[in-house]
Amino acid sequence: MRFLSILAALALAGCSVAPAPTAEHVLTYASPYPPTHPFGLADQEWMKWVEAKSAGRIAFRPFWSGALISSDMSMEEIRHGVADIGLITPIYSKGGAHLLRGQAAYYGGVRTITDQVAVYDCLANRFPHFEKELHGLHILAVQGGNFPGVLTRDRPIRSLADFKGLRLRAQSDAIDILKQLGADPVNMPMGEVYSALAKGVIDGVVAPADTIRSLHFAEVAKHFTTIRFSRGAYPARAMSDKTWRSLSPDLQAIMTEGRQVWEAALNRQLLKAEEAGIAYGRKEGITFSAIPADEQRAFDALYNKDARVQAQRLGKIGIDAVPIYEEAQRLIAGGDIRCVTGEAAR
Repeated sequence: MRFLSILAALALAGCSVAPAPTAEHVLTYASPYPPTHPFGLADQEWMKWVEAKSAGRIAFRPFWSGALISSDMSMEEIRHGVADIGLITPIYSKGGAHLLRGQAAYYGGVRTITDQVAVYDCLANRFPHFEKELHGLHILAVQGGNFPGVLTRDRPIRSLADFKGLRLRAQSDAIDILKQLGADPVNMPMGEVYSALAKGVIDGVVAPADTIRSLHFAEVAKHFTTIRFSRGAYPARAMSDKTWRSLSPDLQAIMTEGRQVWEAALNRQLLKAEEAGIAYGRKEGITFSAIPADEQRAFDALYNKDARVQAQRLGKIGIDAVPIYEEAQRLIAGGDIRCVTGEAAR
C-alpha cells in the first residue's frame, strides 16, 4: 500500500528523472510549493550542491506542490518519516510549536534577512524551549523573509484608518495588531490565499511583494501598500532524526556545511523575487503606495507593544517567552548582532 502511495505521489509531483543508481542514500524531499517558486529554486540549488559535494553518494527524489506534505502538519509529517527532508512551517503548525510561531513577532526593527536568521540562531542557542519544540527533527536551514506589506483587491490602504473593516489574511503575529486597527484578520496557509482573494472571501493579504508574481496575486488584487511589518526567522528545512542517524559522520558534515549554502540561496532568491514582483506588479497595473512616516512609527510602536503582550501570554502555557522577546530586541538594538557569548551569530 505504501509503495502504491509513493507511486501516486510521484505522478502528482511530476518526477521523471530517477536518481543515480550508485547513490548510497536516495532521500525524499517534500515541499508544499512548486519547483518554480523562489523556495523551490533555492531548494534545488541546495540539492545540486549536496549531490556534487557528496560525489553522488546522496541523491534526492523531490515531491513538489503539496504532493507529499501539507503546510499545517509539515513538522509532524517529517518527524514521522512521510519524507526524509522537507519544508516545515511552524508558523502554521496546529500545535506543539507555540514558541516557534510566537517568536517570529519579536523582531521589531530588524532590517535584513541575514539579521533575521542571526537573531534566530542566537535565541535558539540560548533558550532550550526551541529545541524542545523541534524534537525529532534535525534543522538544515533557517529562513528569514522579505518584509510584508499589504496587497488588497479593491481598496488601497494609505493610512492606518484604512485598515478598518478589511478582512485580511495575515501571519499569526500580526493578527492582534490588525484587530486593534479595526481589521478582520484570518490566518490561512499561503497556498489557499489566491482562491480566497479571487472569490472575495478575503479583501487582501499581508505578504511581501514577491508574491505578486510568484503566487500570481496580480490576477486577483490591484493595490500594494508598503507599510513595513517586521518579521522574524524560523526553522524552515528539516530532516527527520531517524534519517540523520542513518547518515555516516562525513555525510552529516556535508549536511551541516550545506546549511550556509541553503540559507544563502534562500536569501538570494527571495531578494530577486521581491524585485521581480514589484516590476511585474507595475506592469500589470498594481498601484504602489506608502503610509506617512509618522503612521509607520505609530505602527512600529504598536507592533512591539503587542509582541511583548504575546510573549507574556505564552506564560499561561508554561513558556517563559518575555526574556526571549527582550533578548531579540537587545540584539536588534545593538546593530551588530552578537550572541550573549560575545561570538558573532553568523
